[in-house]
Amino acid sequence: MASDRPIIIKKIKKSGDHGHHGGAWKVAYADFVTAMMAFFLLMWLINTVDADQRQGIADYFAPASVAPTNSGGGGILAGTALGEDGGGARGTSSIIERLSPDAEQNDPDTPKETTEQSSQSISTDAMAAARERRERAEFASAEMSLRQSLQEMPELAELTRQLIIEETPEGLRIQLVDEEGRPMFNPGSVQPNERAVILLRAVAEIAQQLPNRVAISGHTDSAPTPDNTYSNWDLSANRANAARAILQQGGLTDDRIAEVTGRAGSEPLYPDDPYMPGNRRISILLLREAPVIAPNHGLNR
Repeated sequence: MASDRPIIIKKIKKSGDHGHHGGAWKVAYADFVTAMMAFFLLMWLINTVDADQRQGIADYFAPASVAPTNSGGGGILAGTALGEDGGGARGTSSIIERLSPDAEQNDPDTPKETTEQSSQSISTDAMAAARERRERAEFASAEMSLRQSLQEMPELAELTRQLIIEETPEGLRIQLVDEEGRPMFNPGSVQPNERAVILLRAVAEIAQQLPNRVAISGHTDSAPTPDNTYSNWDLSANRANAARAILQQGGLTDDRIAEVTGRAGSEPLYPDDPYMPGNRRISILLLREAPVIAPNHGLNR
């Protein structure tokens, strides 16, 4: 009969082999993202430091500072054995000192004078590099300030084409150049005209903010003067001296003036056309600072 059939109950166990692993993948992914963030942060930090700082970091992690040792038992907690220095030996610390970058300074075999000269040379080079970086920054700031002053003042904006600013091995050179129909000095005149006075005062305002001394030179074209008794050398020198007076009226002190010279037409701005109006100009050079000389320099020679 149908009622006599046995009742079979089938239990099915669900296996977790194909599930979501309990969310462990999320932890692994989070660790991966964290590692990538740390990597990109490290790359960014490396790009923001200069070469000297990178070298300092490399020296800090140099293998010399973690020199291996065979003293003691050699295990993790083995300690150190008495070294060649006797009962007061310090184990591996003496090895580290001999291998460290500063070992040369403490080496008894290195002459003291050689060590001092080496340290003095490194110090002088570092000071020279720092001075050069500071001067470049100051010159760039001075050029930007001068050009901004020209743009902000309506009476100066049209004169920007007659102003040449360039950084040279001698320093920052600012030149006030004649243009066709727009001279800085009237023909044969020593005194600068109104436009030139405005430019010179703007230059003086910027120059007095810097410590550099100033060299002023006057230049003419190669055309001879109408008066044979008064040459271009006289004219260029007198114009340079007149420019010096305007700069000092603008606040530049006597101790800032290094030299005032007349070049006539010996250094044309346009050598291919020595008669071009642009060769007539006033050059104002902010001189680079002289290198620092050690107090005992030259005494041991």
